[in-house]
Amino acid sequence: MANTKHSRSAKGTASGSTRSQIEAAAIRLFAEKGVTETSIRDIGAAVDITEGALYRHFHSKDQLVRLLFERHYIAFAERLEALAATEHTAREKVAAMIRGFCAAHDEDPRLFRFLLFVQHGQLGKLAPGAPTPVDAVRAVVDAGIAAGEIPRQDPDLATALVFGVVLQPVQFSAYGRIAPEMTPLSGHLEAAAWAALTAV
Repeated sequence: MANTKHSRSAKGTASGSTRSQIEAAAIRLFAEKGVTETSIRDIGAAVDITEGALYRHFHSKDQLVRLLFERHYIAFAERLEALAATEHTAREKVAAMIRGFCAAHDEDPRLFRFLLFVQHGQLGKLAPGAPTPVDAVRAVVDAGIAAGEIPRQDPDLATALVFGVVLQPVQFSAYGRIAPEMTPLSGHLEAAAWAALTAV
C-alpha cells in the first residue's frame, strides 16, 4: 500500500513538472517567435514530448496562451496594487509601480514581453472584474486627481501616458535598440511619467 501511494505521488509530481516545463517553453517560444509562428509541435519538441502528450495537459494552443496570459497578467496587476498600497502620495505610488514594471521585466523579460505582445488578443477573454495592470494604475491616477495631487484631466489618457513611458522602452529593449535591463532606467522613467501626469 505504501508503495502504491509513493508511486501515485511520484507520478503527480512528474506530471506537474512536465506541465511547468511546457509552460516555460511556451512562454519562451511565444516571446521569441510569436504565438502564430509557434506550433504545438515546437513546444513539444522543446520539452522532448510528443504532441499527443502535450495535449494531455492542454487542449489546444489557444487554451495554453489564454491560461498563461490570464494567470500572469492578473498576478502582475495584484503585484502593482500591493506596491501602490505601500506608499502614501500619488507620486510615490506611481514611482513604486514603475519600479515594479522595471523589476518584473528584468526578472523575466520573456514573460513580460509575452504579456505585452499578446495582450491585445487576450484582454477580452478575461473574466469580468478581473484585476488588470491598467486598472491598478488608473486607480492611482483617479485617487491622485481627486486629492488634487494630479491636475484634472482624462484619467484614461493619463493612464495611457504612464504606460507609454514604461512600455515603449520595453519594446525598444526587445528590439535591441536600448540596453536590455529596465531597472537602471527606473528613475528616469519615474520622472518622465510624473512630468506627463502633471504637464496639463
